[in-house]
Amino acid sequence: MTNRRATIADVAREAAVSPSTASVVFSGKTPVSDATRRRVLAAASALGYVGPDPRAASLRLGRSGIVGVVVGASLNHLFLDPVQRLMMDGLAEAVAPFGAGLLLLRTHTDVENAPTLLTAPVDAAVLIGCDAPLRESLDAARSRGLPLVVIEGDAGSDVPQILLDNRDAQRTAAQHLRDLGHTDVAIVTLRTRAEITSGWLPSDAEITIDVTRERLEGARDVFADAPALATAGSSIDEGLAAGRVLFADPANRPTAVIAQSDLLAAGVIRAAEEAGLTVPLDVSVTGFDGIPVDGLSPYELTTLVQPPTDKGRAAGEAVAAMLEGRVPASVLLTCAFRPGRTTGPVPARR
Repeated sequence: MTNRRATIADVAREAAVSPSTASVVFSGKTPVSDATRRRVLAAASALGYVGPDPRAASLRLGRSGIVGVVVGASLNHLFLDPVQRLMMDGLAEAVAPFGAGLLLLRTHTDVENAPTLLTAPVDAAVLIGCDAPLRESLDAARSRGLPLVVIEGDAGSDVPQILLDNRDAQRTAAQHLRDLGHTDVAIVTLRTRAEITSGWLPSDAEITIDVTRERLEGARDVFADAPALATAGSSIDEGLAAGRVLFADPANRPTAVIAQSDLLAAGVIRAAEEAGLTVPLDVSVTGFDGIPVDGLSPYELTTLVQPPTDKGRAAGEAVAAMLEGRVPASVLLTCAFRPGRTTGPVPARR
């Protein structure tokens, strides 16, 4: 006797129902009676049938059932960043109704034969940001006819964008500090390039990561000459390191710091405490994201609240539209300014 895989037809025969009835028990697309469901599941258990072969569905549809998610940063950074995790939740939720899963891809890798945007068996791709290495592979991806969506980046006029009002939102936080009387302000930025670098940004620095550039532009719409200190990514440790640089010289400390993420802001606050400063009496700090940050208590951060889950969901809905032959819409999401207790009037110089 051959050891072949049981089929839905075998289950239907064993349960004494039609193959279509047995099929809907597993698909859940059509209601069936509880008695019929129990009979089909019992037959499936007896035959060792665990469900439809996903490869068969892929062949029928001409699809792999996979949406590639292309990230420029390391996957470690992706999973450590709560904003990115919430965005991935929204994306997974949006692609689930059309039976798709997510495959995480790097723009480049040293691992031989590792899947990339050019080689992975994906039906569509969502690009998180669009830095220089990612742009280099876009033409080849287009040659495959892949539907593409970009989150917070610009991949060209033919690629739908899920955008956030980064510049306008950051300008709002900067104006809040200006209204409190601050003029001596420093900016702590996210990564500025695909290559991980950190340090003071010269005035003519090339910033290839759109989110970082847009938030910096928003801050400098209000504080045109504010010095900017780049970090290697969004984390409390990076914010702490940046804050130590900002507060190292008591004679040249800023009275306010604009951090481009809540995690960076939390690190800056820790550095202020290390330097013997009180927030916000001696220094004001603003963040960006509106996420819970462990260890920030008792501070209530002044920040911009963004909708990361909605960003992912909008990207998934754009993918679904393209796979169904509909024209996807670009989406601009907005942030809400949330004043907290980490900003106050400019302090008197000691």
